[in-house]
Amino acid sequence: MSLVDFPKLSPLALELLEARYLMPGESADALFWRVARHMAQAERLFDPKHEAKHAEAFFRIMRGLLFLPNSPTLMNAGTPLGQLSACFVIPLEDSLEGIFGAVRDAALIQKTGGGVGYDFSPIRPKGDVVQSTQMAASGPMPFIKAFDAATEAVNQGGRRRGANMAVLRVDHPDIMDFIAAKRTDGLLSNFNLSVAVTDEFFRTLDEQCDFPLRNPRTGRVTERIPAQKLMAAIVESAWECGEPGLLFIDRINEANPTPALGPIQATNPCGEQPLLPWESCNLGSVNLARMVKDGKVDWVRLAEVVRLAVRFLDDVIEVNRFPMPQIKQVTLANRKIGLGVMGFADLLIELRIPYDSRAAVAMADRVMGFIQAEAKKESSRLAASRGSFPHFPQSTLAHTWSQMRNATVTSIAPTGSISLIAGCSQSIEPIFSFLQARRFLEGRERLLIHPGADELARRQTCKTSAPSSLDQTLPARRQRADHLRQAHDVSAEWQVRVLASFQKHVDNGVSKTVNLPASSTHRDVSRALSVARGLGCKGVTVFRDGSKKAQVLRRDLSHFMREAGGKGTCVVCG
Repeated sequence: MSLVDFPKLSPLALELLEARYLMPGESADALFWRVARHMAQAERLFDPKHEAKHAEAFFRIMRGLLFLPNSPTLMNAGTPLGQLSACFVIPLEDSLEGIFGAVRDAALIQKTGGGVGYDFSPIRPKGDVVQSTQMAASGPMPFIKAFDAATEAVNQGGRRRGANMAVLRVDHPDIMDFIAAKRTDGLLSNFNLSVAVTDEFFRTLDEQCDFPLRNPRTGRVTERIPAQKLMAAIVESAWECGEPGLLFIDRINEANPTPALGPIQATNPCGEQPLLPWESCNLGSVNLARMVKDGKVDWVRLAEVVRLAVRFLDDVIEVNRFPMPQIKQVTLANRKIGLGVMGFADLLIELRIPYDSRAAVAMADRVMGFIQAEAKKESSRLAASRGSFPHFPQSTLAHTWSQMRNATVTSIAPTGSISLIAGCSQSIEPIFSFLQARRFLEGRERLLIHPGADELARRQTCKTSAPSSLDQTLPARRQRADHLRQAHDVSAEWQVRVLASFQKHVDNGVSKTVNLPASSTHRDVSRALSVARGLGCKGVTVFRDGSKKAQVLRRDLSHFMREAGGKGTCVVCG
């Protein structure tokens, strides 16, 4: 691949790298070489004479900001820690020994930079009898709080806090407590919550009937409640605090490539990676913002980057140091990788396509379909020389492929940190705001100005000398007049349509937050969840602006303006 020069890393990217990723005395280029050479060691097992060639190729796609792997790989490659995967699922048993054993296992994973998902559904409900003591069970909620407290004490590799996903089936007797768990601001701050909703639940909802809740220990129905009441509680909490999200668990299992190994019951913390118990996965993302040439998608460059990225992620599995033997066993048996994208909104801006348009949905379909096809072909080519994953003969892939190195090849992660390093928009999200305050590095905030803000500012003189947001800088009608869209300009339905278009071509899931303005109603939230269900998504989360005191992204920039001293200078046009 010919790359004449490498893009300059932004001051924000360098600050983030220094704080979280660089070893003492290491430069950014040295980091990318460290990672590239460590991955290329895997080539010794298959094609030793090309190890140096692949190390250089890996370096170039990373330093060129064309592709970046997940944070644990950037942090830990070539170090004694050596744990490179981002996503894990740990099973839970309905016993104190099993539950607190999982707390210990999660701590071991989180100190290396990994995030953990759990299905709390097997835990008996509140009030059920504990045979050994004849006392009433406490239910899953106190144990979720125990996991949260343990995570609070574990700093991931000394560089970032732990992250968790708690899943509870919609038919668990304690589901209403779970749904409302984060309506008190600050509780379970190290957890994301998702309800595993089933086809049975939606049938009952459509029929406006009562829905049965079942004791997971006995399988017996303990209560029947109106399905509409359950759904209303989900919508209320999502409107109030942004959680829980929904996992369409039956749809996830329809796409499970290894059903003979059992059902998938949980995902990683951001929901894009459904995993079997004890399974892990490593992720990476292609930067679509750098895939434009002469006003068109550079399909040749994209194909080459995808092929190298698949090889890179498969090499991660070879050189990885797994935190425990059962994780190594399951991971090597399926060899799941998750290649995704970032910079989709930037790509649309470069192509002058509004995010809320049929053209954007079509571009999502075309780009991800292309990536999926190239990734599958590369995985099959790797299998020709390296062998298929051990469970391939029993997998659903064996019906259509003669060989396949990886049980899955694609996932779309939120890319929170690596998109900052790459200097592009997050994942498949619309631009949150062309002017935004972003919280990172343990609460520090930075003002981010998207390049699109310059184009907006050039069109008309600013209305105020010290705007608190871009909305005060230019009339709303001009913001919405063309391809420059902010998240709150895009309806929930269009956001979900883009999500569904990507999901059609993703083996695993898509992490997507449907961002809604503060004025959004319960009906708007309900509509977003309903459209996601109807369009075949595997999961969805809705966030209403201002519903949490501590937000990663904010449009209110008044404190930055105050710091500027109100001297009549606009942060956009200077």
